[in-house]
Amino acid sequence: MCGIFGIYRHPEAAKLAVYGLYALQHRGQESAGVASTDGSTVCIAKGMGLVSEVFGERDLSDLRGDTAIGHVRYSTSGSSHERNAGPILAATQHGEMALGHNGNLVNCGDLREELERGGAIFSTTTDSEVILHLFARSTQSGTVDALVESLLRLQGAFSLVILLGETLVAVRDPWGFRPLVLGELDGSPVLASETCALDLLKAHYVREIAPGEVLVIGPSGVRSLFPFPKTQRVPCIFEYVYFARPDSDLFGNVVFPVRQAMGRTLAKEQPAAADCVVPVPDSGLPAAIGYSEQSGLPLVWGLIRNHYVGRTFIAPRQSLREISARLKLNAVPALMKGKRVVLVDDSLVRGTTSRKIVRLVRDAGAAEVHLRLSSPPIVNPCLYGIDTPERSELLAANMDLEAITAFVEADSVGYLSAEGMHEAARLPLGGACYACFGGAYPVQYQEMRQRQRQLFEKERR
Repeated sequence: MCGIFGIYRHPEAAKLAVYGLYALQHRGQESAGVASTDGSTVCIAKGMGLVSEVFGERDLSDLRGDTAIGHVRYSTSGSSHERNAGPILAATQHGEMALGHNGNLVNCGDLREELERGGAIFSTTTDSEVILHLFARSTQSGTVDALVESLLRLQGAFSLVILLGETLVAVRDPWGFRPLVLGELDGSPVLASETCALDLLKAHYVREIAPGEVLVIGPSGVRSLFPFPKTQRVPCIFEYVYFARPDSDLFGNVVFPVRQAMGRTLAKEQPAAADCVVPVPDSGLPAAIGYSEQSGLPLVWGLIRNHYVGRTFIAPRQSLREISARLKLNAVPALMKGKRVVLVDDSLVRGTTSRKIVRLVRDAGAAEVHLRLSSPPIVNPCLYGIDTPERSELLAANMDLEAITAFVEADSVGYLSAEGMHEAARLPLGGACYACFGGAYPVQYQEMRQRQRQLFEKERR
């Protein structure tokens, strides 16, 4: 996953791009970057780490110009390395292009092989770089025409912000997998993955970038192109389950109430004879509130999260592994001792984290632990930009409910149904991508996982 941001013709463009990335930090913690332009030259600054680590002490005066884009990255294609940090930049026959990408191109393997056979030399292992090479090789005379020709070759998920000379471009794939919105600040158009970035800047929300839209913002004004063949809109429902920030307005609904509704439906579908509801912070909180409201069981803050633990820490020796499990979460025994606990989380992937949390609750003295998940079983990897493991690593793809319950050491495990999830999100079944939960893949991928791993995960020697 990634978060992208753009702002056009604002005197503090680079600074506002950095602020926008702070709001989108949840979408990527590996790297952060900003590219800015004065209309003739693109300046870029990026690095590995959180936004605060890359830009906290940085003098932004070298990021000249009044138009900028920003990118925070969590890799789904290409290794975690500084050369893969976004935005990525290239000088071409059509001028300089800087690009930020949220999503994953399922036909990237085929495109990259074709380009390399034609002599292209890649400097990163990301799928995003394919777009730059297609743009550079386009025979179209106009810059926007060359971009559109390149975009028509893409399959999969791509929400993009692009700098092209004096022009800022926003693109959303025709399926609408990943979010992208348009706002306005002091007369300047603003682009962001989520509305929470607009809220931070006190920018006015205008609308979503429509699926299949190419929005061109330039000196002559704003215009929309719709060059892609029409197809069914299938926004990613996992954005509602976990990935988006709870305060964002996503695909027409604010996320927090959707997650709350998922919890209420979960309580109807998967009740438990219990004394209290305990959320797994922070992602399980909205659903736990909904579960508590529907079931009548009191909501208890039995788990406290430490928000100051960094992304990495020194791996402990065998004797200290118990401490490592408590670095991010700690139980409150006084609230759970002797209680039958409904433990609510958003999803279960490999199951190892859930097992650790169940143990924490048991060690705090809970008499019973009933794990409830506000999404269906995850049985397939995501191919469109969320880093879920291979099928062989997904617990629900390899175990039945009884085995899952034993693995996580709970007294019972209950999942929200696919129908209940869609109902809470106010989407018809099939009106969103839920391939990871067992639905059909909307875009065919032809062994994309295996081929792209061979192409992009290997490090250049």
